[in-house]
Amino acid sequence: MKHGNIAIFVPHIGCPCRCAFCDQHTITAQTQPTRAEDVVRICTQALAQIPDPSGTEIAFFGGSFTAIPREEMTALLKAAQPFAARCGGIRISTRPDCIDPEVLTVLRQYGVKVIELGVQSMDDAVLAANDRGHTAADVLRASRLIREAGFQLGWQIMPGLYQSTPAAEEKTMQQVLAVQPEMLRIYPVVILRGTRLAELYAAGAYVPYTMEQMLDMTAAMLLTCYRHGIPVIRCGLHASEFVERDAVGGFYHPAFRELCESRIYRREMARQLGAGQTEAVFAVCPSHLSRAAGHKRENIRFFRAQGITLRVRADADVPAYEPRLEQAPQ
Repeated sequence: MKHGNIAIFVPHIGCPCRCAFCDQHTITAQTQPTRAEDVVRICTQALAQIPDPSGTEIAFFGGSFTAIPREEMTALLKAAQPFAARCGGIRISTRPDCIDPEVLTVLRQYGVKVIELGVQSMDDAVLAANDRGHTAADVLRASRLIREAGFQLGWQIMPGLYQSTPAAEEKTMQQVLAVQPEMLRIYPVVILRGTRLAELYAAGAYVPYTMEQMLDMTAAMLLTCYRHGIPVIRCGLHASEFVERDAVGGFYHPAFRELCESRIYRREMARQLGAGQTEAVFAVCPSHLSRAAGHKRENIRFFRAQGITLRVRADADVPAYEPRLEQAPQ
């Protein structure tokens, strides 16, 4: 069975500050605090529909889980624990400055297996500009403690933040490669109505990258992670009518990852094409046929606009993200 999550959102609970970009109520479509009885209801309903839950985790997302008042945090974990025993365990997300040996001991007692850190950036100036309230050093310290305590480590990063630069994004990626988290989520900034980032954007103080720049940047991140064996388990904010309603800018698209993967193929195919070539066939990994053709066949159209008729075919011997140019048809 494929891995899946029973997602339980705790929007803003435990957060000691309000980040410039954040509105978890919009992102999670949830405005009320989550209680133990909600955990029981959500898990009961979900597991009733899953014949084999061994590949499923109970996942607490949307807040700073380890900063929740201890009694409330343990109540949520106690409610989840009986269900976690039937599943693959519990995963939580939290802030890097809300990790210490004591709370890790509590998490382990209740069956937590994976801890994801909201890293966002590894540039201290960018973190400060976006009201994160922690430093890059906090991220490294928390990552070390999580690993030493035997948990799997996940990072979440957010390219395109206010006052970030390509050099700052590169610094973050270099730290991803240095730490080698077991999993990574890449969430390019989405500017949501009602946030400080939206105010900066409206005032012209925050000028984000273009969508083309962000697609190129995120495509490069995906490819780098793939080549270094770091699984990217999410790329782009999850599709939501609430996000679509409240997004005033940034990089939201319901198929953002597919756009980035299509961009990887476009760049590599363009590199291999010869000057003056008008027809080409590329062999690609069978499971990546649609990625190579592009989201809604955008790569086919892109090359056609340059006078090149492009076809892709499946070949089981071709690795992912490595299209192979074949003899142009006669």
